[in-house]
Amino acid sequence: MFAINHAATALIIKKRYRTAPLAWLLVSVQVVEMLWVVLNLMGIERTSTEADVATVSDIHLEYMPYSHSLASSLVIALIAWLLLEKWATRRIAIAVAIGIVSHIVLDILTHVPDIAIVPFVFEQKLGVGLYSMPLAAFAVETAYGLACWWLFRGNASLLATIVAFNLANLSFFVAALPGPETLMAGHPLWIVGAVGAQIVVTLVLVGVFARPTAKALERQIA
Repeated sequence: MFAINHAATALIIKKRYRTAPLAWLLVSVQVVEMLWVVLNLMGIERTSTEADVATVSDIHLEYMPYSHSLASSLVIALIAWLLLEKWATRRIAIAVAIGIVSHIVLDILTHVPDIAIVPFVFEQKLGVGLYSMPLAAFAVETAYGLACWWLFRGNASLLATIVAFNLANLSFFVAALPGPETLMAGHPLWIVGAVGAQIVVTLVLVGVFARPTAKALERQIA
């Protein structure tokens, strides 16, 4: 799932766990992807492309046993839970752990089978394969981001942000619509850099525009 819709997941977690700081939730939903960016830049994990990149289906996350495995996500979530239960509150700990696990769950629903269950233990990998049907993937991702906004009862600026970033990614889903992905063929680290940039920008913008509603939710339990 693309960065904007992972970021949108923090909104529905905030709606349920109102005392959890929004900034913590926004980071939690992207911890897995941040780790993926770092490990790719270090050469520990690996991404590749087809000779020509027309859609997201031409980008292959071929080696990512550490960042994107079900087991590693659960371990990271458990560590966060234990630390925050000690230093914050149980509800905040649960909310952050849910945010961390949400990333791998959403990726399993969209990726082709490229997500390990346990690194180096089971050969079978998880992935529903929605990205093999790019137009359907775009519709599902956009609908999911909008659903998160609606459940959160966000403002118009937040809605515009979610819509704008989904539309900005449209060329990754429509082969007839050329975009920046055409320049990324054979340059997997450009993809990694673009993902890293989208993570930062979307988390900041969602955090800024969601703040009024988040503050209102907090006041309701004050």
